[in-house]
Formats: sequence, structure tokens, C-alpha cells
Amino acid sequence: MRDLLPAAVSVAVAEGADWVGELLPAERAGLGERAVESRRRDFTAGRVCARRAMTALGLPATPVPAAPNRAPVWPTGLIGTITHTRGYCAAAVARRTDLRAVGMDAERHRELEPGVRRMILRPEEADRLDRLPAGVSWPVVVFSAKETVYKVWHPVVGSWLDFLDATVELDPDTGVFTARIDPARVAAATVADPPSVVTGRFVIEDDLVRTAAVLPLR
Repeated sequence: MRDLLPAAVSVAVAEGADWVGELLPAERAGLGERAVESRRRDFTAGRVCARRAMTALGLPATPVPAAPNRAPVWPTGLIGTITHTRGYCAAAVARRTDLRAVGMDAERHRELEPGVRRMILRPEEADRLDRLPAGVSWPVVVFSAKETVYKVWHPVVGSWLDFLDATVELDPDTGVFTARIDPARVAAATVADPPSVVTGRFVIEDDLVRTAAVLPLR
């Protein structure tokens, strides 16, 4: 993710054999005793990466517990984001004095079933994707971009977005995506200056799709 985010953001990535580490006591409570092994592994890797990113930023490796809605609770003065997919995990951290929010997502490059496409794509998005170059599963890129946008939106606004609450345009030549939030959701926000447009970057390498975006300070 380092290539998709500005220098103010510290990033740590775990892949393959690097996917090891232990949870801190404050983090274990957010996992729950009934979590399956894959959930435990992903949760642990995300927290380990988050603490590694803090250390790279010159800060102590502070616990990142989970809120009741399972969102990470970042230490005072920090913003961050975590993503994981099969065989890949990453966390990014930045100071609140540098950025308002950061989001990122990783997905395996694959074709999506028609029912899933209808769930995540607005009609105008589907039409635009049909005109993009062949050989790429563009719907999964849009899916990842929307996941990134929601990770930017939620910490700032405090509400969740549906997949159809954002309209994403992809520029395959520059690797830039632009997401426009439904004006009704923006108008309903109870915070000052809610984001109406989020611009981010995407890359497709081998079978991995990565997306990331930041929200600048007001």
C-alpha cells in the first residue's frame, strides 16, 4: 500500500510467512472467544501490522481494540485503517494533525457473480465498466474502491454507507478513482463538512487488487 498513499501515512504489510504475531490483552477482548481460526488469524495480523505502522511513524506500539461495531479504535491523535484478504494484510496509520481520514482495501482479482454485481454497482457504473479495456474484472476494482471510501467516510461521519450510496468512476490510464457520495447522505450527515467526493488510487498486480484514499484536513 505504500505506493498508493502519501508520505504522511505509515504502512505495514504482512504476506505469507510474515503473517505472525500476538495480540495485546486490550485487543483480545474485541476478538471474542468463539471466533473461528481464520478470523483470529486475520484479526491478529491486522493488529500486529497496525502496531508496526505506529512504530515506523516513531510512536509507541499502542493496542488497537475493537469497537462494538468491530471497527478499530485508534489511539488518541491517530487515524488508521486495516484490510486483509486471502494471504495479504495491511495497516496504515497517520497523525490527525496531518490528515482527516485514511482508508484502504485489498481484494483478490476475480470475476463477481451477476447478483453481486447488481448489489454493488449502480446502472451508470455498470455501463461505464462495460466500456473499459477487457482482461480486468473492473467490478471487483469498484467493490474495493467503495470499501476504501466507506473506511474514509465512517470515522468522519459516524454512519455506514451502502454500496449504492457512492458512485465510482475509474481511470485505468492513471490508476485514479473518483467516488461521489449520494447528496442525500451528505445532507443527512450531522458533522461539519462531510466528504462529498473522495479521490483515491488503485492498482492491479497479479491476482491482487489494492485501493487507497485519504481525506485531507479541512
